[in-house]
Amino acid sequence: MHLFKLIALLTLAGLATGCTTTGGVRQSTGPETVANEKALAFPPPGGPAIVTVVERRHKDDVEQTISLATSSSVVGQNFLKIQFLGVSGGSPGQGSTPYKAVSENAIARELAAAIPGIRLARSATFVQNTYGPFGYASGQSRAGDTCLYAWQQIRAGHSTQAQLQNFSMVQVRVRLCDAHASERQLLSTAYGYTIAGGFVNEALNPYGTVRGADAVLGKPGDPVYPDVTGYRSNATPIGYEAAPPAVRSVVVRRQVAASPQTLPAAPLPQAIGPRVPLPGEQYGQAQTNAVPMPATTTGQAQPAAIQTYSTIVPSPDCIGAAANAACPK
Repeated sequence: MHLFKLIALLTLAGLATGCTTTGGVRQSTGPETVANEKALAFPPPGGPAIVTVVERRHKDDVEQTISLATSSSVVGQNFLKIQFLGVSGGSPGQGSTPYKAVSENAIARELAAAIPGIRLARSATFVQNTYGPFGYASGQSRAGDTCLYAWQQIRAGHSTQAQLQNFSMVQVRVRLCDAHASERQLLSTAYGYTIAGGFVNEALNPYGTVRGADAVLGKPGDPVYPDVTGYRSNATPIGYEAAPPAVRSVVVRRQVAASPQTLPAAPLPQAIGPRVPLPGEQYGQAQTNAVPMPATTTGQAQPAAIQTYSTIVPSPDCIGAAANAACPK
């Protein structure tokens, strides 16, 4: 009996506690949108422009997908993706994303996912930007859009576990498709982007030791000129701006009716045959009419003109017995 009362009291106490408990809402730790000025990497000053920045955090690792302005009919969004992979604790991998080396199969999967349906050819030329060497692949769509995908791994080098120096790493991916830009313009984004982030712990520096000044500075016998040298000597533009779709203008041309022009009068045909004398002309006056004659079969030329006489109409006084000496014979 006492046991039954004890169970009943515990049940009532639990119900009373449940009624007085207040709850709250906890936001899940997932991707979130941050302001554009909080981006850990920026495209070149010439563009393309930043549209939005999505950030993902995993303990000591940070990943940002920076969406860029896109002017293309190819499916997908242009982006600049950057990953800061660090370590915490006594050994690499504690609280950090496991290290993955860049492999051919991994890049092939990335190409198919970033730019589907476009055949991209990997460049065999060695290229290098401010942060070190990188690779890229490019191609064109059926509509003529140029696409480029570049990948880069920034790492100072290997280090022993005891030192824990320069053991972090930065992964960069660039996806670009544009209907108006050339391959060289798209490639300039991979050359000119800027990393604006780093690790708090100086021992996790992924860039390595800072390079010293050039040995020729301040040394006699080595003049330094103000001319620009290096890979920018060919005036390669840095960055590009995504152009808006071209608008075709329709030109309507009106057909203007030609004004009637006065045609020259056709020449009258030359008179052929006997000519009737006009009033006041003397009877019997010889007239000459030039009549062209065709050439004979023997090739001899015919006379250019023939001699004709006008028709003489006799007077009534000159008919019959009334004719006198004044009548023409």
